[in-house]
Amino acid sequence: MATKEEISMTGFAIVAYAGDAKTDLIEALNEARKGNFKHARSLVEEARQSINEAHNEQTKLLSKEAGGDNMDVTFIMVHGQDTLMTTMMLLDTISFTIDEYERLAAIEKQLGIALPTNDIH
Repeated sequence: MATKEEISMTGFAIVAYAGDAKTDLIEALNEARKGNFKHARSLVEEARQSINEAHNEQTKLLSKEAGGDNMDVTFIMVHGQDTLMTTMMLLDTISFTIDEYERLAAIEKQLGIALPTNDIH
């Protein structure tokens, strides 16, 4: 049986990995706005790796539960799940947005214009 402490520690790990991913994703978006698409995509890849680590932590508990262990839901674990899922949605959204920024940059280049690029905080 997974202890309440083990479940909470897993929740903390998920929050930490997902938080690292979110930080990388926001930085990636800012880099894309500046036209640094290669760097933006490398940051997205780092975020994917952090999300995979969070998912691996989650899978450990899922496997125990599937094996018949009882699980006490903790608020930390719920927060971890929420953070992971919203970060996964952010990954999809920012990946799409980077593609659009790159498309816009190509159009602006053809037209000989450039739009302002303020950082997002």
